[in-house]
Amino acid sequence: MLEARDLSIGYGREPIGAGLSLSVRPGDILCLLGPNGCGKTTLFRTLLGLLPPLAGDVMLAGQPITAQSRTDIARRIAYVPQAHAPPFPFEALEVVLMGRTARLGAFGQPGRQDRAIAQEAMERLGIGDLAHRDYSRLSGGQRQLVLIARALAQEAPLIVMDEPTASLDFGNQAQVLAQIALLAQAASAEGCGVILSTHDPDQAFALEARVLLMKEGGMRAHGPAHEVLTASALGDVYGLPVSVETTTSGRKVCLPSLRGASSASEMRQNAGGGA
Repeated sequence: MLEARDLSIGYGREPIGAGLSLSVRPGDILCLLGPNGCGKTTLFRTLLGLLPPLAGDVMLAGQPITAQSRTDIARRIAYVPQAHAPPFPFEALEVVLMGRTARLGAFGQPGRQDRAIAQEAMERLGIGDLAHRDYSRLSGGQRQLVLIARALAQEAPLIVMDEPTASLDFGNQAQVLAQIALLAQAASAEGCGVILSTHDPDQAFALEARVLLMKEGGMRAHGPAHEVLTASALGDVYGLPVSVETTTSGRKVCLPSLRGASSASEMRQNAGGGA
């Protein structure tokens, strides 16, 4: 469905990362993990066709993404941003209907079928009762679910999510992760894959995802979460001691050493690096 081959990414002639390869098939969940500034956002923009690769290829549905129109890409990839602040007080259903844009012709207006698809997407996520609510007045978790519903209404076989749980409270994070897991469970029948970025390794464990672990623009590891997210790998990428433990329920969790974080900060300050 989507494949990146030995990508070099960056802006203009300024490289940010190199040697990046990945693939996403129907039913896959792929988590991008790494510290701030490691190149996740630039990689996302390249995979979405918003930035040309400096080297290598991005193949979407067997064709170079650089040779495809924005409409064709939008029919194959749906994007869920971190946050969305509309300039007007749209109803939630109107926001979800925006996902139908790529399916309409020039100057086309959504019809009865488009509205039915949008409403069904909201019902699928358990937010059908929010259809006529002011989107800007919804909670953070509700708005995120509306954006996911918009992606579903787009009927694209691949969904890309940029930190979908950022700035959400504990309960809303759990709600959004549950919906991502449901998307993956249904994906094998519907031909859908999911790529998401996150700062929380525990989410990759919870979703039983494949992981692309990044540092300084490079790929440090790529594979199933239980194989990639080891204490040594996480310690190397984030620069502090980390332990990976298994709870009584059998779920793996990552525990950073706060003492190690403090020591690392002190070392940087003593070396003149600051915060």
